[in-house]
Amino acid sequence: MKKTILVLFTGVLTACGGGEEKKKGFEYNRTKTEESKTISKKESTPIDLSNKGIGPIKSMRFDETINLELVTEGATAFKQKCTACHKTNAKLIGPAMQGIYERRSPEWVMNILLNPTEMLKKDPIASALLKEYNNIQMLNQNLSEAEARAIAEYLRTL
Repeated sequence: MKKTILVLFTGVLTACGGGEEKKKGFEYNRTKTEESKTISKKESTPIDLSNKGIGPIKSMRFDETINLELVTEGATAFKQKCTACHKTNAKLIGPAMQGIYERRSPEWVMNILLNPTEMLKKDPIASALLKEYNNIQMLNQNLSEAEARAIAEYLRTL
């Protein structure tokens, strides 16, 4: 008898619950149109492939073929040090990285990775990006030239 009452009581509770779980905390569900706006929205800072930036890299050329070993190292470093602020194909706290070499020279990319503090103060493109992204400064990750070069190679694959 007690089992029957317990089963009936459980059935009533389940039926009254409407089958929905109560969610705790804040939840925001992004709609597909909002996602597509995020991905398609480009930065408004002008394209300048002649600007080499301010820092130790004065000249840089990529090999014709992509160095897969560097890409692997760069992908790891990017995930560890950059993804808090950058996505590959959408704006976040900083600009999307996909197509970066269509907007910036390899030297500029290397110099912003190695010397972000001075670049944000003195480079016109970096200063414009700083304003565009609500004056949120890029942190100096104290990368070595080898780490920056690996990240630069990884960015070629996006």
